[in-house]
Amino acid sequence: MPIRIVSLLPSATEIVFALGLGDCLVGVSHECDFPPEARTRPVVTRSLLPPGLSQAEIDRQVKRLLAEQGTIYGLDAELLKALKPDLILTQRLCHVCAVGYEQVCETVEAIGAGAQVLSLEPDGLEGIFGTILTVGEATGRAEVAERLVAGFRARVETVARQVSGLPRPRVVALEWLDPPLAAGHWVPEMVALAGGEDLFGRPRLPAVRLDWADVLAADPDVLVLMPCGYDLPATVEAARVLGAVRGLENTRAAVAGRVYAVDGSAYFNRPGPRVVEGLEVLAEILHPEACRGLAPPGSWTPISLPLPVR
Repeated sequence: MPIRIVSLLPSATEIVFALGLGDCLVGVSHECDFPPEARTRPVVTRSLLPPGLSQAEIDRQVKRLLAEQGTIYGLDAELLKALKPDLILTQRLCHVCAVGYEQVCETVEAIGAGAQVLSLEPDGLEGIFGTILTVGEATGRAEVAERLVAGFRARVETVARQVSGLPRPRVVALEWLDPPLAAGHWVPEMVALAGGEDLFGRPRLPAVRLDWADVLAADPDVLVLMPCGYDLPATVEAARVLGAVRGLENTRAAVAGRVYAVDGSAYFNRPGPRVVEGLEVLAEILHPEACRGLAPPGSWTPISLPLPVR
């Protein structure tokens, strides 16, 4: 009998499909949207955040919900029970990103599901590749996973080779804009591999909360906007908050026209197969002459400063 999988992570859902296990996926989270077929599966989670909030309002509501309830997500226990999963994919790396491991385990025990709960905890590129191998091993797709990872590593090596010896622009990569958060975990590693110097991000550690004064003082050569959970059009819209940051238009990045919005949700925020494409996006942004054509079409766009104040 085929294994029945419930994925509570968009990244894990992408891994499942990449391994050729889409037909085994019987349930997903409300944020699982790639590949498009994932949207056809029963949805077992929901956000407790009201819709239509600004980034600043989201930040405040997340803090409140975590303090009051310990989570910002709801999990449909009855639907989970009805789906009869053999394997549930979740995480405990970030309480903001998805339903937490403890919440899932408590729910599984309460409904008597008897499913294996597999927590994926990557904090860097090799960790991401390791999760692909782990899911492959757990689902009988170990050889497929090994081939996938070998291909991803080869693409990483290609990028590193293309930018080797080139000047390294000073980069600020932001995974939230109001307040600004410097992207952490795998993103600083991606910046370095793409031929840049990340000024605030700490490899394999969480995001760093900043003030805009920190960004102005750092005066980066390149500013990359990749707010968590935002696609490219949403990032362009969210970037309007930069219009209220006095002096940002005078930074080296703004003067040189090197402020960029990217599709963070697809290529940077999720520790799944498409982070390799995110690396290629960064390489093209940082070294356009050496890496032109690497990035997927429509994955990034320049932002002109100053922007009108919202």
